Amino acid sequence: MGIRSSGNGGPIATVLSTAILLALYGASPRAAAQAPQQPDQGAAETDAQAQPADQAGGASTENRLEEVVVTYRQSLVQALDAKREATGQTDVIMAEDIGKFPDLNLAESLQRIPGISIARDAGEGRNISVRGLGPDFTRVRINGMEGLSTTGGTDSSGGNNRGRGFDFNVFASELFNKIEVHKTASADIQEGSLGATVDLHTPRPFDFDRFTFVSSAQAGYNDLSEKTNPRASALVTNTWFDGRFGALFSIAYSDRKLTQEGASSVRWDNGTSSGGFNASSPFAGARAATTFHPRIPRYGVLEHDQERLGMTGSLQFQATDKTVFSLDAMYAKFDATRSENFLEAISFSRTGASGKPETVVRDGEIDSRGNLVYGVFDNVDVRSESRYDELATKFQQINLTGTHEFSDTFRVNALVGHSRSDFENPIQTTITLDHANADGYVWDYRGSSRLPRFDYGFDVRDPSQWTFANGLSEIRLRPNTTANLFTTQQIDFGWDITDGFRLKGGLDWKAYKFATTEMRRASEVSVPNLPAGTTLADLTRLLTFGNNLDVPAGTDTTFLIPNIDAFANLFNIYSNDGTFRLSPSSAGALGNNRSVKEQDKALWVQGDFTAETFGIPMRGNFGVRRIKTEQSSLGFAVINSAPMLTHVERDYTDTLPSLNLAWDLNDDLVLRFGAAKVMARPGLGNLTPGVTVSVSGGNRVVTGGDPFLDPFRAKTYDLGLEWYYAPESVLGAAVFQKDIESFVQTSRETRPYSTSGLPASLLDGTGATVNDDFQFNIPVNTPGGTLRGVELSWQQPFTFLPGFWSDFGAIVNYTWVDSKIQYVTSTGASSLKTDLTGLSKNAYNATLYYEKERFSARISTAYRSGYLTTVPGRNNNDVEGTKGTTNVDFMATWKWNDHVEFTFEGVNLTDEYNDQWVSAFGDRSSVYDHTGREFFVGVRIRN
Repeated sequence: MGIRSSGNGGPIATVLSTAILLALYGASPRAAAQAPQQPDQGAAETDAQAQPADQAGGASTENRLEEVVVTYRQSLVQALDAKREATGQTDVIMAEDIGKFPDLNLAESLQRIPGISIARDAGEGRNISVRGLGPDFTRVRINGMEGLSTTGGTDSSGGNNRGRGFDFNVFASELFNKIEVHKTASADIQEGSLGATVDLHTPRPFDFDRFTFVSSAQAGYNDLSEKTNPRASALVTNTWFDGRFGALFSIAYSDRKLTQEGASSVRWDNGTSSGGFNASSPFAGARAATTFHPRIPRYGVLEHDQERLGMTGSLQFQATDKTVFSLDAMYAKFDATRSENFLEAISFSRTGASGKPETVVRDGEIDSRGNLVYGVFDNVDVRSESRYDELATKFQQINLTGTHEFSDTFRVNALVGHSRSDFENPIQTTITLDHANADGYVWDYRGSSRLPRFDYGFDVRDPSQWTFANGLSEIRLRPNTTANLFTTQQIDFGWDITDGFRLKGGLDWKAYKFATTEMRRASEVSVPNLPAGTTLADLTRLLTFGNNLDVPAGTDTTFLIPNIDAFANLFNIYSNDGTFRLSPSSAGALGNNRSVKEQDKALWVQGDFTAETFGIPMRGNFGVRRIKTEQSSLGFAVINSAPMLTHVERDYTDTLPSLNLAWDLNDDLVLRFGAAKVMARPGLGNLTPGVTVSVSGGNRVVTGGDPFLDPFRAKTYDLGLEWYYAPESVLGAAVFQKDIESFVQTSRETRPYSTSGLPASLLDGTGATVNDDFQFNIPVNTPGGTLRGVELSWQQPFTFLPGFWSDFGAIVNYTWVDSKIQYVTSTGASSLKTDLTGLSKNAYNATLYYEKERFSARISTAYRSGYLTTVPGRNNNDVEGTKGTTNVDFMATWKWNDHVEFTFEGVNLTDEYNDQWVSAFGDRSSVYDHTGREFFVGVRIRN
């Protein structure tokens, strides 16, 4: 199941081609400098197709010179100016110089903006949350066109991204020179966001007044992996024919090797659903239904190798003094390999006769929160598990924008574009070795709730202690793909009716296609016997970890793991033949072979105006956007006890009014107000008309879908006050509220598979039975709730201080967010009323910088408090979440001369741990690992 581009150009392509012909053959030349003054639109009008000619590339040389930013402080000034002139709540980040964004990762740059927090994978920013709303509620546009890039992370970081959230780690930050975040809605900004719309901009040739060449090279070092990581980038651009034609090309490359290590438990469970331990256990307390235990207690080592390549190209042509065309193209490739190795006790997640009911508890200790923090066990099945992934994301986008002034008061802008993101995980291979019924197994969380002591009761380094047996060990082969495709066509007009009023409107047409595939073996527990003369000593290797991990004394830090290459060569496991034949219809894979198509047609109109209220200058916009969404979902549904490919179509319409006002109370004080109706479409996984049955080791999950889910809808209100009390300075406060009227929640409950009504055939080859407990995840519409918050920000250079201290400056912001969402059970009954998932109640960012002519430095701290990740929780826990984090980064540059400078950067200086947990009361550790600090030294050359 894949995605193919449509050959139909759509209605707006015809209009754009007509506009091009009119521009080339029917327009009379007029100096761009004679273009009339337009009402202030602010940063809300950032789409390339909505920009007047001077913004789209027809500016004079003098104006272009003003856009060149060469210092960090100058970039702050430009960003502050853009924020001040905006009508709505908008924040801007400008590159310090071409190819020199202030962070190594776009997500990590975005976290400097008030209200934005990030989630990391492999120590690097992957997704963002805005004002408490997660990645699925944030739209991202690249050069004015919506796009979606997806990658495959570790399971604890979300795994394969099959949702609407944008993965920022696909792109090199050096490719961009500007980011805008629109936190309030307006009619001229496309729908689809409850949190914010993020605009990413790449450089264009008309941004420069002359030939420009910039290059940089860095060498990085990670203190945990002890590997060197190179980075390099370059940009070249020029204009010809008196500045009427320009071309630009940029490229960025990086190679990152790192190690991730720590402890995990794959959640905690109690006896209410898993049958309890062996009834003859001497330690009776361990059988209590309220006692929680780790399901798969383990230490693990993950090794990542990530290669990132990005390129942009841009051509601009000023056909006449009234007409400008821009052709922008982007290519990004993110290749990675990842190996995951665990030494784990698997018995505690098993509900059958060979799992917990067989395990004898000889001794134990229960803490005051109902956790079995210490135990000595017999009949414990121990597993050595190795997984190897090859992952590749390829993102491509091309879009053509054009603007033409038909008169001094009327202009038309158009955009046609196409983008697609293809993620492939062609190899996802897991092989296990097993040791059945170990006696004297010990876990001990008493010394540390995050890094426990384990004693396995046998020599985990000895190949003779391990078995590879049919029906017990596993070979999992799960190649999968995810593709996202956008085709966009837009046309809009601007008509200056009076000096203080502009009427705008337009048509948008967008086709979005999503498809995901997966294949598996018919039976993952069917493994061949080892040939005569072959032993596990030939198929394994030793792994050592913990050099930078505070592992308790007595825990084995060297253990035997499967050598996946050796197994692959011995059994030819990638032959796709015989016992290793792969099929999309195998149990567990059916639900991940699905697709969603959407066509969105929108009509919008907006008035931009300037006026006075009680003698106070006011600017604003009011408008309405009407959208019809046509949705088509394809997936496997269970009909008459058999899985059948099912196609479901539906459509719905939204009318979204919006209002934004800004009063310039005096020369230094700006008051803003915004109100709007907004919507976001349901998550892609929830729209599947079927079920997914997943069995991985001790994890047993049934996930359902509902293609008739209503979208998320909300009413939003914003009020802000900004005081620009000194040059380059601002003190701001904003309050916001979102009344979420419809919400999509996943209800979760654990019960035997036999109660589901699903056919037993869906379990064929998984090793699970109908009597096993499964976790059932079902999406439902719920009443939603209210989200409200406060943002505070301060920015100032310390020019008022004497001497040396006057070269310092600071940027500080703080955000508080609270929500009360009503969650429900699978029957629709009310359950918890608590925060949205992904919402950190408290977050702050602080940057202290120093800048002189030759030397500059800055240190930045980003904090987000803990947040929920799953509500309701799994395995009888109320909720699941992630602890708060504090990340500290440092950067310094020293200019040798106007053309050469040297750089030094330190990333994640505190070596922050990823700390995930289950149960608000029990605080039971689920994942606790780290990736180390990174340091970069480099040089930049500029002509």
